[in-house]
Amino acid sequence: MSFTKSLLSATAIVSASVAFAGAAAAGSHSDVCATPSAMGNLGSFEGEVVTMMGSMQGKDEENLLAMASCFEKATGAQVKYSGSQDFAALIVADLRSNNAPNIAIFPQPGLAGDMAADGHLTPLGADAAAWMAENYGAGQSWVDLGTYADPDGNDQFYGFAFKQDLKSLVWYSPEQFEDNGYDIPATMEDLIALSDQMVADGNTPWCIGVESGNATGWTATDWMEDIMLRTTSPENYDRWVSNDLPFNSPEVINAMDVYGSFSRNDDYVAGGASSVATTFFGDAPKGLFSSPASCMMHRQASFIPAFFPKKGEEVANGEADFFYFPPFASLDLGNPVLGAGTLYTMTKDSPATRAFFEYLQEARAHEVWMSQGSFLTAHKGASLDAYASDAQRKQGKILTNATTFRFDASDLMPGAIGAGAFWSEMTAFANGQDSKTTADNIQAAWDAIK
Repeated sequence: MSFTKSLLSATAIVSASVAFAGAAAAGSHSDVCATPSAMGNLGSFEGEVVTMMGSMQGKDEENLLAMASCFEKATGAQVKYSGSQDFAALIVADLRSNNAPNIAIFPQPGLAGDMAADGHLTPLGADAAAWMAENYGAGQSWVDLGTYADPDGNDQFYGFAFKQDLKSLVWYSPEQFEDNGYDIPATMEDLIALSDQMVADGNTPWCIGVESGNATGWTATDWMEDIMLRTTSPENYDRWVSNDLPFNSPEVINAMDVYGSFSRNDDYVAGGASSVATTFFGDAPKGLFSSPASCMMHRQASFIPAFFPKKGEEVANGEADFFYFPPFASLDLGNPVLGAGTLYTMTKDSPATRAFFEYLQEARAHEVWMSQGSFLTAHKGASLDAYASDAQRKQGKILTNATTFRFDASDLMPGAIGAGAFWSEMTAFANGQDSKTTADNIQAAWDAIK
């Protein structure tokens, strides 16, 4: 689930007359360009301007401008960026009024696909797609994520994924693991065996909470998505997202039952299974740090340290660490990863704009942002040494080692499902509703909007 979901309505489509901030004007970035990797010749575009629009603001905007400043330095072009929380409405208005920037940065692929079908995006070309397939971890997954039908119904590569987010993580206390003699599990079978061993030792394996106000249930959907990638094929995951594989199919119910074997097991969950629906998701991991610890593990995305008692200092000082949420060895589905990412699209063509997309293939473009923090990349050629912290380095390695990457399913489903029935019914599941009824109810909601 993304906390920055944008709801587009007729009243939200407003004029996109915006002021653009220049990369050079954002401050001095002379040092950030000194990254481990050298950069190729991108050409000279002295005096040309590349305009960009996205939803990134604050620190992310500063880091984007730092990255863009190295392109400016290498080519003589000028990059101007406009960031807004109303990006979804603004970009649609600009595209439909022929007032588009050169580059639009979409946080979710659905709207980008809609704009491609309407003829508002320029394909990046087969060469760019081939490069990504070869040079990104789970590269074909990223190509597929940025490939949409053009106005004639032909698939084209439009979205260059740059800046990824990672969800397939399990957080734990290294001290607790060491004191109890626990090893990091390499497979799902090992993780289940470890959970059983913890119970036998008198410990509680998991802290799980799905309460989140109006978004209650979204953490359960993330569990489901991760388990779907570990119990059935990526193709079935995609069919599930589009409802070509009905929500009440055996594959989906099986994944829900696997999730239930963790979340509905009183021995497995701190506070018992009945606490899952009422525990705030941000409070759940605090059990890792209580004395004595109320749980040993917590599955959650890379952002969760912000909710730790010391706001993430635990990771830096070694009180908390993470490992990859592992696959079933018996099912031979590789190393799947669940997450998200931003997609850079060409909304107004120019030679300098095409050079910028070539720049995004350079390891340096990634390493500049890696060094600033709050950035992960699947680029296998980017030096892991460029990351600002050991934690980010480990997460980046998980991305580059992935064999399959899939975007958060609830963000790809229609809002009535992904941010509606899926959330509410998974909350009902946490409250004791059986998996078949839960799946049938979600499928009924799908059928109602077809």
